[in-house]
Amino acid sequence: MIAYHPLYAHPLPEGHRFPMLKYELIPEQLLYEGTIAAEQLFAPAPCSEEDILRVHTADYWQRMQALQLTTKEIRKIGFPLSAALVQREITIAQGTIDGAYFARQYGVAMNVAGGTHHAYADSGEGFCLLNDQAIAAAHLLAHGLAQRVLVVDLDVHQGNGTAKIFENEPRVFTFSMHGKDNYPHHKEQSDLDLPLPNGIGDADYLALLDQHLSRILAEFKPDFMFYQAGVDVLATDKLGKLGLTLDGCAARDAYVLRQAKQLQIPVVVCMGGGYSADIRHILEAHCNTYRLAQQLFFE
Repeated sequence: MIAYHPLYAHPLPEGHRFPMLKYELIPEQLLYEGTIAAEQLFAPAPCSEEDILRVHTADYWQRMQALQLTTKEIRKIGFPLSAALVQREITIAQGTIDGAYFARQYGVAMNVAGGTHHAYADSGEGFCLLNDQAIAAAHLLAHGLAQRVLVVDLDVHQGNGTAKIFENEPRVFTFSMHGKDNYPHHKEQSDLDLPLPNGIGDADYLALLDQHLSRILAEFKPDFMFYQAGVDVLATDKLGKLGLTLDGCAARDAYVLRQAKQLQIPVVVCMGGGYSADIRHILEAHCNTYRLAQQLFFE
């Protein structure tokens, strides 16, 4: 099942529209080419306050709701604060929670948005206000639906907020494979961090992923996985600094999804970042993730 967020059509000023356009185009392309059918899409309701407060502080959440974040806090987030933006964030979070239930049923579920991994318990940054994967992981643990949760974060930017949120939570293992010289400038300590050199190509990247993820899976033995599948690892990405091709990015996704399938670990995939100048590169890389999931789990 795939979470579709119709809110993306409206919440941001024109200057912020391009980075968000992919969230409208991904489901349209997948439906057009027949990779998915309309009945595979679901539109989440807003996330409950109970779920949000398992991860985020009451002060931060209440001030966000009241649109009372400071100018400095809003600047750090990167989006102008509005009621529509808050609604978008709580809908994204519920999409990842709902996706977790669908993944338990079908093996895999996808959130067209999500992967807001820069959000801390008490602050937002890097276009992230609420940490959807952290909220969903905490929901699973609180309800006894998972005992050991693995977060595989392959966005080019370190999952700093997620790492900090779970730094003292042994039931969650955070694995971040990211650009060494990229945002955020201050990196948090994940359970395992792999800082990558600029320009790393497909072969070296995939070898590192295989070496480390296979060991994590064998030693930690997760019973649930969240996968942050950012496509800002592409060589064409304006912000990424890495050197992966479209084929390399697809091979990365295939490897993670195949491991989840073979080990029978339910997995929720969130899209993360992607900032290539040509949106066709972003769209193709993201759609490849869905195509692979469809092939591996449903064909």
